[in-house]
Amino acid sequence: MNGLLVDDDTVYLQALARALGRRGLACTTATTPDDALTRARAQPPDFALLDLKLADRSGLELIQPLRALRTDMRILLVTGYASVATAVEAMKRGADDYIPKPVSADLLLQALRGAPASAPVAVPAEPAMIPLRRLEWEHIQQALIETDGNISATARLLGMHRRTLQRKLGKRPGNERGAPDD
Repeated sequence: MNGLLVDDDTVYLQALARALGRRGLACTTATTPDDALTRARAQPPDFALLDLKLADRSGLELIQPLRALRTDMRILLVTGYASVATAVEAMKRGADDYIPKPVSADLLLQALRGAPASAPVAVPAEPAMIPLRRLEWEHIQQALIETDGNISATARLLGMHRRTLQRKLGKRPGNERGAPDD
């Protein structure tokens, strides 16, 4: 099985390529969307692993061109900035799976075989509410998708100042105390 790994973090990219190589997968790497498409056109891969944020571009824009090259290609979107809005957008564009970073090579192999990449989540005895900062982040991500990533238009849509939106985007919410992992 041969694959295409696309990420702008070269250290992560090389480590992942080595880990998958030790598991019997031949991987080509690319750090930009243009380089990725050039490599995929030269030799269409069996699977593609795409990072969501690629410098000033998005891995989302690679999904449809890669799918056009080979309809049976498994396309996995991997991101350190996971949100419901981008997961929905990735699936709408044709991604087969959406996986938050950090991700192990074994988990990626599981996803490539068609099994859900996310491990079963234990349901807490008492339902926990989603923290407000997380809900706000999701709402902002959805607004960004609706405005094609235009910060000024997103700020107007959300009724806030552009600088306020930029500060909020710089503070991606993490797990709050006592909050379940999401």
